[in-house]
Amino acid sequence: MTNPLSLPPLANPLVVAVAYDQLCTFEFGIATEIFALSRPEMGPNWYRFAVAGLDEGEMRSTGGLRFAVDGGLDLLAEAGTIIIPGWRGIDAPVPQVLIEALQAAQARGARILSFCSGVFVLAAAGLLDGRRATTHWRYTDTLTARFPAIAVTPDVLYVDAGSVLTSAGTAAGLDLCLHLIRRDFGTEAANLVARRLVMPAHRDGGQAQFIRQVVPRTHESGQLGPLLDHMREDLGADHTVAALARRAGMSDRTFLRRFESATGMTPARWLLAQRLGKARDLLEETNASVEEIAALSGFGTTGTLRHHFRLHLSTTPAAYREAFGRQAASRS
Repeated sequence: MTNPLSLPPLANPLVVAVAYDQLCTFEFGIATEIFALSRPEMGPNWYRFAVAGLDEGEMRSTGGLRFAVDGGLDLLAEAGTIIIPGWRGIDAPVPQVLIEALQAAQARGARILSFCSGVFVLAAAGLLDGRRATTHWRYTDTLTARFPAIAVTPDVLYVDAGSVLTSAGTAAGLDLCLHLIRRDFGTEAANLVARRLVMPAHRDGGQAQFIRQVVPRTHESGQLGPLLDHMREDLGADHTVAALARRAGMSDRTFLRRFESATGMTPARWLLAQRLGKARDLLEETNASVEEIAALSGFGTTGTLRHHFRLHLSTTPAAYREAFGRQAASRS
């Protein structure tokens, strides 16, 4: 094994997942896969993990698996990060004891994450009032109707509202966890975890959660795959629809339809997401100037780079580097 990363110490590295009867097995598995596994490649400052049981007596998962826990809800008082891995039903009441424990945890500064239907627990506790949040696309209308004080954002993978973070359906919890790792420890740590999971290192939270046709049709996959690589290799080029359609061997109309079916985005939006991702990586991992980053990420000018950072990330390149760059990690 290579030398472990030198991660900055967190103020409170304890992650506590809440377990309950009829536990959502997959969502709980995400929490344990990310935070409970031994990761010697991360060094001594990686997260610690514990499971807090909500219900008295024997608890089972949705598949009938019986399980034991590390303690009760008193563990939430010690946690730096709390995870609600789904919920036993969007119509199932949330016990007052859990509501009060979550409210107390938020009041003392703990971060609280929900996966999928777990957002209904946070909503019942009033933790999302006046904030943006998301959940599985099947539940967004119900969440909006029941909790009008929440700014429900449908069709995104996750929402980071600071101390409260919510993810969409099932596997989007993985994207939210990788986002949290990036936020805590930087891109290199998130990339290592993603590589071990054999999944993309970063999908932006604003990416559509529901894509009607995820994989291009067989006879088109050989055309779109190389085309996406071509666009990534030259992010600064003027990739017009006409030029891209010609390269893919399709009419403009067919190309646009197939591209959006495969990626969930228009070519322009996809290219912008790639440019923003490249710029963020460079700001986090290099000491390149903002002018150099604007050129390398395909924005061309610093004015264009700053405009898109303000519009899409509500910050500036300099402020982003200050918060997430190497010097920020060394100060944490």
